[in-house]
Amino acid sequence: MLVHPENPRRGATGGTALDVAAWLASRGYPVHPLAPGTKTPAANCRECTGRRHSPEACPCHAEGRWCHGFHAATTDPDRLREWWRREPEFGIGVACGAAGLVVIDVDAHAAVVPDRGRLLPGIPIDDRVDLTGLESGFDTLALLAAHRGRPDPCEDTQTLRVRTPSGGMHIWYRAPEDGPRLRCSSGSSSRVALAWQVDVRADGGYIVAPTTRTAAGVYRALPGARLPAPLPLWLAAELARTGHVVEDHSPVPSPVPSPVRSQAVGAGSRPPVPGGRREAGRRLLGGLLAEVGSCGTSPSGTAFSEKLNRAAFTAGGLVAGGHLDEAEGRRLLLEAADRARPHQSRRNVLIVDTGLRAGSDRPIHPKERT
Repeated sequence: MLVHPENPRRGATGGTALDVAAWLASRGYPVHPLAPGTKTPAANCRECTGRRHSPEACPCHAEGRWCHGFHAATTDPDRLREWWRREPEFGIGVACGAAGLVVIDVDAHAAVVPDRGRLLPGIPIDDRVDLTGLESGFDTLALLAAHRGRPDPCEDTQTLRVRTPSGGMHIWYRAPEDGPRLRCSSGSSSRVALAWQVDVRADGGYIVAPTTRTAAGVYRALPGARLPAPLPLWLAAELARTGHVVEDHSPVPSPVPSPVRSQAVGAGSRPPVPGGRREAGRRLLGGLLAEVGSCGTSPSGTAFSEKLNRAAFTAGGLVAGGHLDEAEGRRLLLEAADRARPHQSRRNVLIVDTGLRAGSDRPIHPKERT
């Protein structure tokens, strides 16, 4: 998916937009056409435009048409060849949900910087933090990463990164396997947002593929990896914290130890925690669990996800530091979470497990009482 400087339409396959679309489809990424010279889906047929019906009920898909944007995305090489035969100048869109992708869309639009309380939803920024020079999503994403003690995703050369014609960046990641669906969001939203001027493209959305040309320029893959890497654990936790998990209200069984959790914090490989250390770990975690439990008195507006994520991250650090039994910590976290938000068990499990895994990278050693 590297762009040839002599011919922006040519990809790593050495061919046209159709070759790039076929290359993506061969790797399991359903694609659909974008109108020539734009980043928007190709227009629907006249019959569909004049009717108001759901994409699922549209008869055009059975006829092999590309209407309804990402709903028509496919990996069928014959259908792709037919679409691009009709219009060789089509751009390429990738259906994120069907492709199992989560793309962090970093904007660099000229805009008035909002109050610091809106820069990182759910995370208060102290007045003593100097925000001089902050002006785009590049800055807020770097600020979020620094707040969590993590590398800036914009510098992540281990995954596919794409420079947009407007000066922004698309950071492509693979969604967690067997994890819940993650929704799209806009960085300007007052309801669900990761950071100001940082959008999320996931289930229910699409992303523009590299080599696509618009009136503003070409989407160019940056040096580094040419395929998406797994979504970092800390970003998965942030997406859960900020409400990007698509709720699943189906009943779930009582939590049991999972292979993913065991790999994360070394279940079965740690010796029993001594009594003094266990007491210190429980004491530190207890205060955070109380904050999670206090959210049960209100259905919203209590920063529940942020509090649960913080508690899980701390528990992961306590386990790594030998001050908390892993199974006990996870049980306490899920019990507190399910008491406060019993209707979202799957989301609670995601926040707890990603928080535990992320926290396990940073051992915590509280002082023990003597």
